[in-house]
Amino acid sequence: MTDAPLPTAPAVAKPAALSPAQPKVAPPSPAQPNPTPAKPAEIKPAPKPAQPSATPAKPPQKPAPKPAAAAEIPDAPVRPAVGAARLRRRHFGLIASFIALVFLPLTLLGAYLTFVSQDQYSSVAGFTVRKEEGGAASELLGGLVGLAGGSGGSDGDILYAFIRSPALIDAVDAKLGVRAHYASYSGRDPLFALPANASIEDLEHYWSKVVRVSFDRGSGLTQLRVLAFEPKVAQDIATEILRLSQDMINNLSSLARDDAMQYARRDLAESVERLKNSRGALTAFRTRTQIVDPTTDLQTRMGVLSNLQQQLAEALINLDLLRGTSRDDDPRVKQGQRLIEVITARIADERDSFSNVQNTGVAGSDYPSLIAEYEGLVVDREFAEESYRAALAAVEVARAKTSRQSRYLATFIPPTLAQTSEFPQRWTYFGLATLFLLLGWAVMALVYYSIRDRS
Repeated sequence: MTDAPLPTAPAVAKPAALSPAQPKVAPPSPAQPNPTPAKPAEIKPAPKPAQPSATPAKPPQKPAPKPAAAAEIPDAPVRPAVGAARLRRRHFGLIASFIALVFLPLTLLGAYLTFVSQDQYSSVAGFTVRKEEGGAASELLGGLVGLAGGSGGSDGDILYAFIRSPALIDAVDAKLGVRAHYASYSGRDPLFALPANASIEDLEHYWSKVVRVSFDRGSGLTQLRVLAFEPKVAQDIATEILRLSQDMINNLSSLARDDAMQYARRDLAESVERLKNSRGALTAFRTRTQIVDPTTDLQTRMGVLSNLQQQLAEALINLDLLRGTSRDDDPRVKQGQRLIEVITARIADERDSFSNVQNTGVAGSDYPSLIAEYEGLVVDREFAEESYRAALAAVEVARAKTSRQSRYLATFIPPTLAQTSEFPQRWTYFGLATLFLLLGWAVMALVYYSIRDRS
């Protein structure tokens, strides 16, 4: 009865369980001195009754290699188990550095922004510089409006630099006392207020923090934002900046108009002098040559020459007709020939008079030289007359521009009066401080560990 369970063990195909099963059977065997109990191992043919199906015998063959693998496991090296992590001195140093470099500064900054910093109010204004467009009356003057002085640079850039200039800061401080206003909060808010007894240089440096100007080059629009500890003060500063900016634009326009008027008058005086000289030269020429217009005199001489050529042609025709009806010794033929010779000689004399100096009546001048000199004088006179007309028109345009404003400051957003405080932007400052402190601390920690690993 006890031997029957033993053959069942190999049928289950558990080779790993066989080795421990044998020691369990060993304890009852000490009572038997002979190894007869091992005979039951010979009874292994007992599974023969299960031979009708050959499939049960295959499962014991498949796990056969497993005992070999299990026998190889003890040969592999086994590492010792990792102990529990413990805080070391460097970890405490890292925590201490985080507290000292990140947590404490953020705590102090948050406490200052929440309990110490004073509320600031903003006043916003928007404006642009406009130019007067030329009218139809100016266009009739030949587009000479440009001669009256135009804007060479960007007025917006000039205005942007003027708002940040020491001249405007001094003017605003002299009228509104902005230095005293911002310095009065230095005891309660030393971080965002102007230090007490601040110099003009300190005020100029502080001005860029409380007066913010943005200029769009594409549209030419300028936006102004003024910060102050009181809403009315911020609005007054913005209003005064707009007034001073308007005065500056008016001064630029006035200077441009004065320059244009001065240049126009100077050009007019030069053109008048040139016109006088040209007309005087032409008068001297007529007095010297006693010819009012050499061109007209030449046309008269050309008329005489044309008349002689016409008479010569008629005389030649009459001579040809006479020869056809009379002999060569006829007195009428001789008279016709004589007439032709006289007319031909006269034509030659007239043509010679054009290039002969003696026939012009002017010493050392022939007709071509006189005509060239006269034409040059006429061109000079016409140019002087056109210059005079242009200079006179420029003076009229400059005079018309002086009577009206060519540039002006167009305000599309008047200075506003704040009702709630929007500055300082506490969450923005706190977030930026958190970001930079964390980044700085992380970089320092990484540098420390990299140096430690290398050493």
